[in-house]
Formats: sequence, structure tokens, C-alpha cells
Amino acid sequence: MQALSLERVNHINIGLMLFSCVAAFIVPFELFLFAYAVLGPLHYLTEISWLHDRSYFTRGKHDYMYLVGIGILLMASQYWSRMHHLSNGMIYLAFLSALVLILVRNNVLKIFGILLILATYKIADNFLIFFSVFLPTLIHVFVFTGCFILFGALKSRSKSGMWSFAVFLLCPLSFFLLFTDQAFIDITAYGREAYEKFHTLNYYTLSIFFNEQFANEGEIASKIYHSQAGLMIMRFIAFAYMYHYLNWFSKTSVIKWHEVPRARLLFVVGIWILSVVLYSVDYALGFEWLFFLSFLHVFLEFPLNHLSFIGIGKEIRGIVRSGSFAPSSSSRAGK
Repeated sequence: MQALSLERVNHINIGLMLFSCVAAFIVPFELFLFAYAVLGPLHYLTEISWLHDRSYFTRGKHDYMYLVGIGILLMASQYWSRMHHLSNGMIYLAFLSALVLILVRNNVLKIFGILLILATYKIADNFLIFFSVFLPTLIHVFVFTGCFILFGALKSRSKSGMWSFAVFLLCPLSFFLLFTDQAFIDITAYGREAYEKFHTLNYYTLSIFFNEQFANEGEIASKIYHSQAGLMIMRFIAFAYMYHYLNWFSKTSVIKWHEVPRARLLFVVGIWILSVVLYSVDYALGFEWLFFLSFLHVFLEFPLNHLSFIGIGKEIRGIVRSGSFAPSSSSRAGK
């Protein structure tokens, strides 16, 4: 019964990928804004709830408080100019410390490992764009989602799971091969105003991967909204975010993130409704309201991200050693 359930979920996810892909071709900016404002808050809340019931996949029961603390400091750095230069180092610290939290059980060694990472946080300055721009955005919603799909397919030895991973890779590829100079529906005035909060992601993607140069603010906006490269990038961003959220909600029957105490579920729904209302009143207001929660869920997911990479390696080694794609008896459920 479980195998049938997993097969069904894989087929549903392929359909959700294709839906997200088509929608991203047609209305990329508005699709992203919808996904981020409506699906995003519910995803943050339900995933944090699910992770909490699993001790955030760390070795210690209260290890997650360390990641929460970094999240609070990051939020403070956005509003206190004296701390703003530390924000990149905080993301570096959270990402690498999460690896310590899943590998080390002894508290003394755990503290030593974290202090070592803290002593090297200036290294993050050499990877400023990676840690501050791409890791909490596209790497989180696309690369890590792809890892979860691949890990799930490998550990269940599911052919439909491998097909879903292939479709997951092919969908974004299509944005750079098909209709690259054709905008099906132009961005609305509201969409353009609301998307200003996210220009940084498009700016660095254009400048790094397409070697675009910008003379002024007007040229930045023109290339983001009206250039061929800008259109391809926005379709990819919209697909990555939309499917990231849909993938989470499609797995309800498998990982059972909805099985929580009634009071907690009502709290989650209440905060979600409030968030959507704030976004509908003023998109910038909703963004500010959920800034901490969005980063917090990224930080708290880091331990699971590391475990997924480790799990992929173990499953691939198992397949190579056995010479078979038969199901592994040691497989266990994950995200």
C-alpha cells in the first residue's frame, strides 16, 4: 500500500512540475508573487512544525535553538546598521553549523566545532553572493528540492521517482530553449511594483550567469522585465518557487506533516490567513512581516539538507555495490 502511495505521489508531482512549468512560461512574475505570498507562509509554518516533531534532525533535543538564535540575529542585522555587515557571516555560520549538529553528539565537541566555524566566518566574505543571495533563495528552493526528490527516488528504488527527477531537471531547461524571446502576458503594473523587493536575485543572476552590465537603475529594471535573459531567468525563478511549495503540499500522505495537535494546526492556519491578508493589503508589508519566518525555515532545514546529501551518497554506493536498483532494506522516510 505504501509503495502504491509513493508511486501515486510521484505521478502527481510530475503533473505539478508540468503545471508549474507552463504557468511560469505564461505569467512568470505574477506566478512567483502568488506562490511567495499565498503558498510560502503556509509552507514555512507547516514545515517548521513538521521539523519540530522530528527534533530538526539534529543530534541534540535543543540544538535547533542555536539556529533560531542565528535567525534572530540575522533579523536584527537588517534593522540595525551596525550589524548589517554581519548578515552574510550569519548565513555561513548557520549552514556549516547545521552539519556539526547532525554529525556530532558530544556537546563539548559540538561547541568546539561551532566555535571553529565562528572563528572562520570571515571566509564568507569571499563567497558573499553565494551565501547572501543564492543559498537562501534558488539553492534552497531548487537545488535542495532536487536533492529531496533524488534521495527519495534512490532510497525507495522507484523508477517513477527517477522519472520525476528527470522531469524536474528538464522543466527549467525548457525556459532556456523554448519561446525565449516571447512574453505571452506582459507583467502588470502591480506585479512590477510588488516585485521590486526581489530585484537583487535577478540582478546577480543576470550579471553572473549572463555577464550583463548595468549603467543605472533604469537599465537594471529594463533587463529584468523586458530582456530575453531576464525573461528566461524569471521563468526559472517562478518555476523553482512554485514547485518547491507544491512539492511540499503534495507529500501530505507520505510524510504526514498535517498530523499535529489541533491547537497547533489552528494557530498555523490563523497566522497563514493573517499573512495572506497583509500581502493583499500591501505586498511590501507582508514581505517585512514574514522576513524572519522565511529565513528561519531555511536555517532550520539546513540539517535535513545535509542529511539528504549524505543519504544520496550512501544510496548510490549501495546501488553500485549491489549492482541492482532493488529497494534497500535500510531505507527510511524523509522529506
